[in-house]
Amino acid sequence: METLRHIVVLVHIIGFAVLFGAWAVQAFGGERKLTRLMDIGVGIAGVAGLALAAPWGISWEPGTSFYIKVGVKAVVLIIIGTLVGTGVARQKRGQAVAPAVFWLVGILTLANAGMGVIWR
Repeated sequence: METLRHIVVLVHIIGFAVLFGAWAVQAFGGERKLTRLMDIGVGIAGVAGLALAAPWGISWEPGTSFYIKVGVKAVVLIIIGTLVGTGVARQKRGQAVAPAVFWLVGILTLANAGMGVIWR
């Protein structure tokens, strides 16, 4: 069961990598657009994150702080998904995405990963 949990952790990290990697390519490539690939990364990270929050039946017993962490990370992911989704929709209509929204996606993505690693 623990091996399966580790596989889900890997998928969760891949979701983060897709989201942050797509953002970094746009940030340092000069266009600064939100892409469909970022939407896919949010989806992968979100589904895998929810799977990780489920009880796995292993000997480790999560405490209250674990569930607070999961809740905070879920809220941040929902905000990221909202920003990316509305930004992609605006771009489809020919409107530009505000630079603050673009940079906020990257900052929140990095903050969410930081919470996952540092908050114990």
